[in-house]
Amino acid sequence: MLKIYFFNLLLLLFLIPNYTFAQNKSNEKIPAMPKLLSLREQMSVRGAWLKKRFDTLLLPMMRKHGVAMWIVTNEEFHSDAVTESIVPPVPMVGRRDFFIFFDNGNTLERFAVVRYEEEQLKKFYTLIGPAGGRTADIIKKIVDERKPKTIALNMGYGRGQADGITHDAYKFLAETLGKDYESRFISAGNLVTDYLDTRLPEELEHYRTAVLVTDILTRRAFSNEVITPGKTTVGDVRWWFLQQINNLGLTTWFQPDLRVQRQAKANANSQQFLAVADESMVLERGDLIHIDCGLIYMGLSTDWQKQAYILQKGEKDAPAGLKNALKNTNALQDAIFKSARTGMTGTEVYEAAMAEMKRQNIEAMIYSHPIGTQGHGLGASIDFRRAIGASPERFRLGSYISIELNTSTVVPEWNNQKVTLMAEDDAFMTEKGFEFFRPRQTELYLIK
Repeated sequence: MLKIYFFNLLLLLFLIPNYTFAQNKSNEKIPAMPKLLSLREQMSVRGAWLKKRFDTLLLPMMRKHGVAMWIVTNEEFHSDAVTESIVPPVPMVGRRDFFIFFDNGNTLERFAVVRYEEEQLKKFYTLIGPAGGRTADIIKKIVDERKPKTIALNMGYGRGQADGITHDAYKFLAETLGKDYESRFISAGNLVTDYLDTRLPEELEHYRTAVLVTDILTRRAFSNEVITPGKTTVGDVRWWFLQQINNLGLTTWFQPDLRVQRQAKANANSQQFLAVADESMVLERGDLIHIDCGLIYMGLSTDWQKQAYILQKGEKDAPAGLKNALKNTNALQDAIFKSARTGMTGTEVYEAAMAEMKRQNIEAMIYSHPIGTQGHGLGASIDFRRAIGASPERFRLGSYISIELNTSTVVPEWNNQKVTLMAEDDAFMTEKGFEFFRPRQTELYLIK
């Protein structure tokens, strides 16, 4: 009889290869991991994206912002944040490389003045390597022949993505081109924002895959596959997550953080938010645990926050008060989605959503940000730190955003202790407003 049982079990495993046994709550399977593109496949797809950006997007953007020429400098071991979005996905390791874009009135001319003649660059630029002569002479010749009225450099914008030029690179260009051209230097900040915040339709499904991978890893991390109450530490979960990313051949732009709220234990705060738990902290029954995590796939970053409850012995569900806390956070998400539309500023969306929270008597905080090429991207944000007239950027069709926020709710089962329930879900702007890439969390993940 025992042999028949094991035979049937093996047959089940063979017939259902994608079944994932880790579960977060009753009768819900965690999805199977999707097949990711190989590096060579990624190169082909991302190369097509880059070609489309150069062929259709960059020139109109330069004209919109009064940029006749744009020069991006990239230093070895100190890469400009823009570089990965203007070259194919290969390392740039020259001492100092220059990427020059010029509007000649008809087309966009593109030059790469580089230390090493990378073959992939030749598909997108007129490539000038060391055989072309001294770098200073090459750049001066390109500029002198075209006489641009403005030369945009990545400086003077106040965000790292648009301020990548180093002091030495600025001095090199100023001395090479002379005082007249230096007087034509302008900030490329607005151009960089437009370029990095504009997503191609072709990117969407690949980004959805990235979000799915993040979701799967998060749900596995917050299950008994990883967590054994009374034994597993915060550090165990963090390093498990990082190892899974590494196993998939992916990278991340920040380390995963965990926060733990516990009955009758005061919450420590850090910069107006709940403090991150120490790696040595052991996860116990009755804990409300939170993870903030993300990864990078196809040059696109994700950002994700979810909550789980570790069941007490004898419990089959989380306390009603904790479940109500999640409902309040869902209500805050609903308020943002109800008001946000293309063309609105983050300030307008913030004020509308917070007015709705006041009407519902929910204590809320919003700090949502653009995402895509960078985890904390450029573009319109919905953020209490920039809420009063300081967020002039407007939401554009197709742009990605991380809907990051929290609500604080009194929990009767915890002797009226207040808990803060945080959520973060990646979304994109459609003609009807924001749409999540993956279904949001509406039930706490349960850990037995």
